[in-house]
Amino acid sequence: MMTLEECYSKFGGDYQDVTARLLNESMVSRLVVKFLDDPSYQNLSAALEEENYGDAFRAVHTLKGLSLNFSFGNLSNSSSDLTELLRHWETEPVDSGKCEEFFTKVREDYLAVTEAVKEFAGK
Repeated sequence: MMTLEECYSKFGGDYQDVTARLLNESMVSRLVVKFLDDPSYQNLSAALEEENYGDAFRAVHTLKGLSLNFSFGNLSNSSSDLTELLRHWETEPVDSGKCEEFFTKVREDYLAVTEAVKEFAGK
């Protein structure tokens, strides 16, 4: 069975940071597994497909916040990049090519996290 530290190592997360902030490994373990149920990534994917940049911004902003709180490293960075690209969607045209490029990186990082967490959880 995979340890939480091995799980974090697998997707480029910061195990030391998250366990220091959330105070114990047991709590982190429970919360990280609950991340699998969060709909932010699916909402982001659907909104981008519909070119609904307002909903996409809200979804990726939520994903960024969760990733930062859980010290997900790569996913924190990629979701932050996409958040900033979409931040002014109401007043500036969105570069769809750059948006697709950034979303591709978010997807890769999200899948790395969720695959490792599923392995950790025995799912």
